[in-house]
Amino acid sequence: MRAFQEIFEISAGRHGGAEALEAKLGRPKSAAELAAIPEDRWLAEMSKFVFRTGLNWSVIENKWPGFEEAFHGFDIGRCALMDDVMFDALLTDTRIVRHGAKIASVRDNAALMLELREEGGIGKVVGEWPSEDYAALLEMLKTRGSRLGGTTGAYALRFMGRDGYVLSKDVVARLIAEGVVDKAPTSKSAMKAVQTAFSTWMAQSGRSLTEISRVLAMSIG
Repeated sequence: MRAFQEIFEISAGRHGGAEALEAKLGRPKSAAELAAIPEDRWLAEMSKFVFRTGLNWSVIENKWPGFEEAFHGFDIGRCALMDDVMFDALLTDTRIVRHGAKIASVRDNAALMLELREEGGIGKVVGEWPSEDYAALLEMLKTRGSRLGGTTGAYALRFMGRDGYVLSKDVVARLIAEGVVDKAPTSKSAMKAVQTAFSTWMAQSGRSLTEISRVLAMSIG
């Protein structure tokens, strides 16, 4: 496995030099900033990525104002207590993409956020989760949430500003090239190997998971 600086240099060579690459990396939000984000915005962003799965993202983006209206601004209580009347109405609501399992995931993920209030709330839980154990945060969303496995939960966290990696095709290709995994990681042992590699690169560089993830992606794409 190459040292992080070597991978950084590969990426810089592909993207116009170190300064140009730095400008593309982005920086994550602090734990305090994440904790201050309202619950409804967490549910909205997670729902957006659930509905984007398998579709052109622009389809969901163009319809998103309708989603906000149909799901009552993603109010946690109203979504968590979605009854059959509301569910059936959403199945015929042309403002949204009418996919039953994805509609149900909004209700289920709202229920998760109600549960997380006992642990300080979704923003606090996500914000204070150690980056050295980021794989466990993704596993928590996958197992306790609905349809948040794969890259769905990771993309939602990235767009909310949480420090983390996204196992996109380019990131996975770099991980394979570095001998970290031999295929897209899905097993717990493979995810542990991924976390170990990222933690090593964090220690070497002093950079966030977000920065490292983007450098890996841009070393390929």
